[in-house]
Amino acid sequence: MMKCVECGAVAEKGYTTSVTELGIGVLVVRNVPCFKCTECNEIIYTADVVQRLEEIAEAAKKMMQEVAIIDYSKVA
Repeated sequence: MMKCVECGAVAEKGYTTSVTELGIGVLVVRNVPCFKCTECNEIIYTADVVQRLEEIAEAAKKMMQEVAIIDYSKVA
């Protein structure tokens, strides 16, 4: 079990959509594993997920135009 870093409530495993402004466009990554706070809805990523999201963003910068939508489960 994980506790929320914002309010201290329980954070449960789940999935979310990450939206990142890359300067050259917007990257949307769906189905990202996370922990969601049951009280304040804060999203918490583990270190390995953060690293993978950074890798996905770097790869997207090389090939994107305005908007890229990627399914995390298909590239992780």
